[in-house]
Amino acid sequence: MPTETAMSPEPTLLQRKALFQHLLLPIDGSDLSLRAFSTGLELARAFGAKVLALHVVPPFNSIAYMAELLAAAELKYSQQAVQSATRYLDEAKKLAKAAQVPCECHYAFGERPYQAILEAVNEHRCDLIVMATHGWHGLNRVMLGSETQKVLLQSKVPVLVCR
Repeated sequence: MPTETAMSPEPTLLQRKALFQHLLLPIDGSDLSLRAFSTGLELARAFGAKVLALHVVPPFNSIAYMAELLAAAELKYSQQAVQSATRYLDEAKKLAKAAQVPCECHYAFGERPYQAILEAVNEHRCDLIVMATHGWHGLNRVMLGSETQKVLLQSKVPVLVCR
């Protein structure tokens, strides 16, 4: 007499816990970072995840003996930097809304963008970073460094680098 074994059906994709639930997508306004942002949105949509768009604004560096002279310039720079950050993040919100992905947007002032990115990962409990590389080679890479490389070396969560 043949016996039948009751097998529970395989859990559907929606029933399984998503591999990634909160993606950090740094943007700097460049075409490369917007392409990486779009890639991150596609992943977030596939995983049913939310995203955090982050723009890091480099601070205005003033010279101590010219502080009074540069104070007005620093204020103007900060205002323009915040306006630019707002524009970039508004574009991010628009793209996320079109992709039907929940998106929170932040900007931060920081001399070292990689540190601001890593701090945001911890603060917002992100579990994946999707970011662009600018593809610098040779002397430019040595002199300018690579924020992406620094994130790769120090991140405790996976990093997807897009070209």
